[in-house]
Amino acid sequence: MRKICVIGTGYVGLVTGTCFADLGNQVTCLDIAPDKIEKLQRGEMPIYEPGLEELVARNVAGKRLTFTTSYPDAVPGAEFIFIAVGTPSGVDGEADLQYVRMAAESVADVMTNYTIIINKSTVPVGTGDSVAEILRERGKQPGVDFDVVSNPEFLREGSAMFDFQMPDRVVLGSTNRAAAEKVAQLYLPLRCSIMITDLRTAEMIKYASNAFLATRISFINEIATICEKLGADVKEVAAGMGMDKRIGRAFLDAGVGYGGSCFPKDVKALTWMAEINGCHPQMLRAVMEINRDQRRQAVTKLRDLLGTLRGKTIAVWGVAFKPNTDDVRESPALDIVHILQTEGAHIRAYDPVAVENARKISHGIQFCDSAYTAAENADAVVLVTEWNEFKNLDFERVAATMKNKILIDGRNIYDAERMQAFGFTYRGVGRGYGSS
Repeated sequence: MRKICVIGTGYVGLVTGTCFADLGNQVTCLDIAPDKIEKLQRGEMPIYEPGLEELVARNVAGKRLTFTTSYPDAVPGAEFIFIAVGTPSGVDGEADLQYVRMAAESVADVMTNYTIIINKSTVPVGTGDSVAEILRERGKQPGVDFDVVSNPEFLREGSAMFDFQMPDRVVLGSTNRAAAEKVAQLYLPLRCSIMITDLRTAEMIKYASNAFLATRISFINEIATICEKLGADVKEVAAGMGMDKRIGRAFLDAGVGYGGSCFPKDVKALTWMAEINGCHPQMLRAVMEINRDQRRQAVTKLRDLLGTLRGKTIAVWGVAFKPNTDDVRESPALDIVHILQTEGAHIRAYDPVAVENARKISHGIQFCDSAYTAAENADAVVLVTEWNEFKNLDFERVAATMKNKILIDGRNIYDAERMQAFGFTYRGVGRGYGSS
């Protein structure tokens, strides 16, 4: 049993801490937000992640997992400290490292024994060196040594538990290979591939991975736009492409673009890092531009069909940036809603779990208790988040209550001919003339 401290109880920190506790370690999750810790101590989750609540409860009951706001309680005696705090985008797209610095300073103030500090947050290349410098300069106890290891996370919201327990790979980077190997020991029960490299390379692997996946999404969305003009079906195009082993099928689903807390932020940050170091990241800029355009295309389709959006009622199905999460950061749905509202449309929206988070950052939306309620008397429905419950709705019921039977399928989850049979004017993404 290892003693571990995880700083941050967001999607990464809480999942990481809980899963390490489930592997038999003694874990303390630390957060400076008292409301989050109080919730966790009551057994309430500050985030929605399938399976997490049950795993937290099991490990709290087994006395392997505790929660605190106190660095003096959590840090002394810990062998491993994972920093898993937020790194939001700054004014120019750079990663804001204030929470990483605060965590490193607070650790330095109370650290009493040799400790391995692991950067789990997504941080710019060179941050590991900066954290080491903070620990050296601020450390209060003379002779207390440490090492810094980069361990980028690859957890997908909505399937984070599975991704931790069944990872494709674990990446570790450090200037001290022995320290990285000690962290690797924590992951051995998972029986996964472990890559050990230098500190800066590990940090870069995270950004390069997310930027590549975002690029695949923007690529297929650009192909979808061309398909619409030429009468091809992007779903069939993607299927044909995916049969090529060199390409594969993953992340080739056309839609309204990517969102969330990772892809938008990480592509911006990588672009910023490239620019300030004299590079010309034109592909990354194009990825962001295409992603932005996808939201606008959904609105354009509505405008083409309705003539004007002023005074129209639009139902939006799904406000989370993806299914199985309540995260609305950089949500395509909320971007679409904003554009619709500026053109005078009234919005009725429904999401299975993300409504409360959407209320905090959006205004003027009428939130409904079901997809059916949202569609009542609507001039059009826009499907944005492909929750499973939207896939098998009673579309006779939906059509019967709508004012105008217009369906914009922002994720291509419906069959065009079937929707047309229900009387809908259907528009998918990149579905060619077959969607008219």
